[in-house]
Amino acid sequence: MMETVSFNDFKKEALNDPEVRKEYETLKPDYELRKRLIELRLQAGLTQEELAKRLHTQKSNISRIENVNTKNSPRLSTIEDYARAVGYNIKIDFIPTS
Repeated sequence: MMETVSFNDFKKEALNDPEVRKEYETLKPDYELRKRLIELRLQAGLTQEELAKRLHTQKSNISRIENVNTKNSPRLSTIEDYARAVGYNIKIDFIPTS
């Protein structure tokens, strides 16, 4: 019988590999952005379709913006429009690399 491994344990083990860690760190900011956009939309009580109507666009465009598997990152103006539609402004900050 196979032992069940939690996602967190799997992730921790995988990140011990330097190549995996490097790719993870590269993708992490984009993933976190999309995760935050989804959180804000849900906090606003909106479906993707409702948000699309506010932005005068298609639901498929909202889905593409929120999809972590999409290779293309949304433009800054798109993120600004999205944020305003859910009741937020954006703030960009720069942090030093370590």
